[in-house]
Amino acid sequence: MFGITDYGTYIITILLFLLVPGPGNLALITSTTKGGIQGGFGAIFGVFAGDQILMWAAIAGMAAIMAAYPGAFSLVQWAGAVYLGWLGIKMLMSKPGDGPILDIKPRHYFQQSLLITLLNPKAIVFYMAFFPLFIDPARHQGLTTYLAMTMTSGALMFLYGLTSVMLTHFLAERFRANPKLGRVLEKTAGVFLIAFGIKLAVSK
Repeated sequence: MFGITDYGTYIITILLFLLVPGPGNLALITSTTKGGIQGGFGAIFGVFAGDQILMWAAIAGMAAIMAAYPGAFSLVQWAGAVYLGWLGIKMLMSKPGDGPILDIKPRHYFQQSLLITLLNPKAIVFYMAFFPLFIDPARHQGLTTYLAMTMTSGALMFLYGLTSVMLTHFLAERFRANPKLGRVLEKTAGVFLIAFGIKLAVSK
């Protein structure tokens, strides 16, 4: 289909990758917890836009550029690590009564999630290595094939994000009824953000 080898396996693989915990998943959860459905949708569109940019950057050959200029890769990598760490520390240092770490306006949730997604240059390298595995050289249709792959991935991400947001919103109502549980969730999210930042900084 569209020059994609084993389209069904491609879909399953994307779904499996979406289930792996990462900064994008955490952005969806924390945004929904803080901003409700509107915040969650802002995060969904932020992650979606970031993923699309990274995928098309990979298609355009950004991975080759970063390989030729490792300094550029390291710079973006460190920027992402610092940003995630900064968000995590703010969550850990917050006190009862403080304003939300993530702004309550949906557009800010969008910007936050977009930055979290974009500041992970390894994703470009991943997509550059991943896409060729499912391209049939004999039936490749050029831009149509790449468009089908990115749109499929984007649609699955959107559905996954929608499910995560609705489930998180449902659970968040219970957390709000118990402030202690809500603060435990925020501190846990802070620890994970710092851990993701450290992992991004030390990974090769």
